[in-house]
Amino acid sequence: MGTAHPFVPEQLVVAVLSSRPGRLTEARRALEERFGPIVFASDPVPWSFTAYYDREMGPGIVRLFWAFDRLVDPAELPAIKRETNTFEDAFREDSGRKLNLDPGLLSLSRFILATTKDGSHRIPLRDGIYAEVTLVFEHGEFRPLPWTYPDYRTDGCRSVLKAIRDGYRERLRVAGPPPSD
Repeated sequence: MGTAHPFVPEQLVVAVLSSRPGRLTEARRALEERFGPIVFASDPVPWSFTAYYDREMGPGIVRLFWAFDRLVDPAELPAIKRETNTFEDAFREDSGRKLNLDPGLLSLSRFILATTKDGSHRIPLRDGIYAEVTLVFEHGEFRPLPWTYPDYRTDGCRSVLKAIRDGYRERLRVAGPPPSD
């Protein structure tokens, strides 16, 4: 029988899709007020992997990633997802969302996304929130799984997450091992 231990804090990453680049500063400010300063911000890149968001968000969608300074207990993921859903609602315009915020947790071995959608590969957490292992870290790189979204399969996305992982790994190294009971 194994012994349960506290989770190692993980790197909070929010994947952002927006068709209103001019409102990204406002969105960033709102998220930083809640989750603390951003320590890594990727450049926005055009996003055109599916038409899923086109009707609601309109043309000109960009993708970027924000990683936050405060590491989080993985058990917080459902509450974080519910909060980012609230932020999305605050940025709605007449025709719907113009901002999509997908929170995830990055550890040394994987990248997990939170979602409200059930699926055979998704684990129910609480309050209608599921977790999906989206990428696994093996042999020095993030590798996709059969269900990984097309944009997360790209070299560009995986290299951004690798850079965030490198910073997270260094932070863990400097902090040292967690205290034992």
